[in-house]
Amino acid sequence: MATTKEQNSEKDIHILWESARLRVTDEFTEPPEVLSIGDSVIGTLGNFSASTGKAKSKKTFNVCAIVAAAMINGTVLRYRATLPPNKSTILYVDTEQSPYHCIRVMERILMLAKLPIDRQPDKLEFLALRKFTPKVRIAIIEKAIYHTQGLGLVIIDGIRDLAYDINSPSEATNLISKLMQWTDERQIHIHTVLHQNKGDDNSRGHIGTELNNKSETILQIAKDEFDKDISIVSSVHMRTIEFEQFAFRINELALPELIEDYQPNETAPKRGFDYKALTEQQHRQALEVAFAQDEEHNYSTLIDSLQKAYESVGYKYGRNKIIGLKVFLTNKRIVVQEGKKYKYNPDFHY
Repeated sequence: MATTKEQNSEKDIHILWESARLRVTDEFTEPPEVLSIGDSVIGTLGNFSASTGKAKSKKTFNVCAIVAAAMINGTVLRYRATLPPNKSTILYVDTEQSPYHCIRVMERILMLAKLPIDRQPDKLEFLALRKFTPKVRIAIIEKAIYHTQGLGLVIIDGIRDLAYDINSPSEATNLISKLMQWTDERQIHIHTVLHQNKGDDNSRGHIGTELNNKSETILQIAKDEFDKDISIVSSVHMRTIEFEQFAFRINELALPELIEDYQPNETAPKRGFDYKALTEQQHRQALEVAFAQDEEHNYSTLIDSLQKAYESVGYKYGRNKIIGLKVFLTNKRIVVQEGKKYKYNPDFHY
């Protein structure tokens, strides 16, 4: 004879079975699109996505732009957010950084959204979970997801820290199952951040494999091959049409800034700039033009000035060629970088 506990369990399973049954006559509305890049949808309610990239590729800067767009239901970098009015609250979870650095992240988000940084916005909840164990982190996130009113978007910056063993198949399955449960039951979108392997472009561990298999969208953040100050955002996996990759740099305010006319790497020179194509005198002539109006440039004005100056002496190059030139000039200390400013050094040795 079945025990009361077994009877209750059987009853629970029966209820779950009934709730899981679908009929062809059932009607469901298409999930609302809440995050996009141009005409490409990267996030809908009821699903989750991920950003991947190697260490120091500026993944957190990139995700700050996503959150800033969601804060204003507008566009930041290339990200456009359209959260419904009843789901306009954002929960940001950081598992890696200290409270001090988490505050810097929050300030960065608000500055990108052009919101004041001297008071906490109603739409943003921020959790700093570095000091907790993976089990406790998951419990805190779950509590926040189910008890935050009007929640629409959740960022988990450091999903690897929700598992004890990144290569455990069972932990990975349980964690991804949690993401599917939370997004389905709360009809929210969750965007996670995960490191890539050092030796290749694969997301780390079994968690990375499961994310690749189950995510709605996988974004990749990578440093430009020819200029490490530039980060490139591209699509690894999309359920909709892919977007054209774009790039950003970190400006003087320590904020990500879109590079409007960025050209993909495949059109860039394979060996950098061929400096032997120009004489020392031609370099000097061009650089005197580039720094004639201003003795120092930031990155953006430097690239523009170099492009115009070298064209004025007969060398018309595309942006990626100029980026290669900039690397050559700074490596040779013909142009000297001081902080985020660049100055011409006329005493260089060619």
